[in-house]
Amino acid sequence: MNDRSGTTALTAPPGSETLRARAEIDLDAVRANVRALRARAPRAELMAVVKADGYGHGALPCARAAREAGASWLGTATPQEALALRAAGDTGRLMSWLWTPGGPWREAVEADIDVSASALWALEEAVEAARGSGRTARVQLKADTGLGRGGCQPADWPALVAAARAAEAEGAVKVTGVWSHFACADEPGHPANAAQLEAFREAVALAERAGLDPEVRHHANSPATLTLPESHFDLVRPGVSVYGLSPSPEVGVAAELGLRPAMTLSASLALVKQVPAGHGVSYGHTYRTPGATTLGLVPLGYADGVPRHASGTAPVLAAGKLRTVAGRIAMDQFVVDLGGDDASAGDEVVLFGPGDRGEPTAEDWARAAGTISYEIVTRIGARVPRVHVNEQAAVGG
Repeated sequence: MNDRSGTTALTAPPGSETLRARAEIDLDAVRANVRALRARAPRAELMAVVKADGYGHGALPCARAAREAGASWLGTATPQEALALRAAGDTGRLMSWLWTPGGPWREAVEADIDVSASALWALEEAVEAARGSGRTARVQLKADTGLGRGGCQPADWPALVAAARAAEAEGAVKVTGVWSHFACADEPGHPANAAQLEAFREAVALAERAGLDPEVRHHANSPATLTLPESHFDLVRPGVSVYGLSPSPEVGVAAELGLRPAMTLSASLALVKQVPAGHGVSYGHTYRTPGATTLGLVPLGYADGVPRHASGTAPVLAAGKLRTVAGRIAMDQFVVDLGGDDASAGDEVVLFGPGDRGEPTAEDWARAAGTISYEIVTRIGARVPRVHVNEQAAVGG
């Protein structure tokens, strides 16, 4: 199936003329977002975070687009995600940070992936992998500057740094980075941001006094990249903003930030039917038709990642107008009340997109579901084909 642009790549079965549903990913939007983020941090390198299958957008096509737009690093959570990128041919700087004991340390070292260590056990496993492979492990030390999640606590930081310096002297590792992560960067002006930056500077200074000379020091996620220039250091690490989504309403809406949402989620109506007034709709009859009307059946449900807790509140664009999900979202389908307007099976329904055609955005769905836009796009399941458009970068783009 070809998109109107003629540059579509399908992860759906080839030859499909009509898809039940599709998540169309505009790779030109990804490129433009990376360029906009680079402009926010002109003196720093940029790591495009492509974890969780590129926040649901397709890790490999988005990684390629990000590289084309100037991302010198890619970041993943799990080592399996990083190894998949290497297997697909990516050869640039690549970091993976969510490790557990017994993970594929040796495979990562042999694939020239930067691994993260927040504790002595992790550093020791990296050293063992390096010795076993006969290669020097690229290790980044993570400091907990106040998030209270991953990272080494300040009290344990001197011991981790000393052990890393000893491993470096042995030739087993090269400490390529010191890094951390914000807790409240999506709330500009929050006092935790300044406190974390001060803690990070102290952690870096201690590491440098111990003799470490990391290639990159990095702390800035998407909101910090956009609003906190003093956090940019050597490298910024945007995630959700690569895909054109604002990290929070407090930071600003996507258009204000120079970002364009890359994903449009749509489906083809599976059924259109006339029903009388008072007709119950979906499980529990939480919605009853106020009058004789037309119902449209949308073949997407919570098995596809459409949040059930947006039942009765989430907006869609159907038959040329904004509608609200009628009744409960089921596993595979939900209903919209079309109010008697003309529609036919096969007509397009748009759940969210950039908003150009008056369709809802992922942020609209996030508000309806009481969550964040990160979750809306990331949870879209594998049953929904990703259709990547504009795979080839424009000349000079």
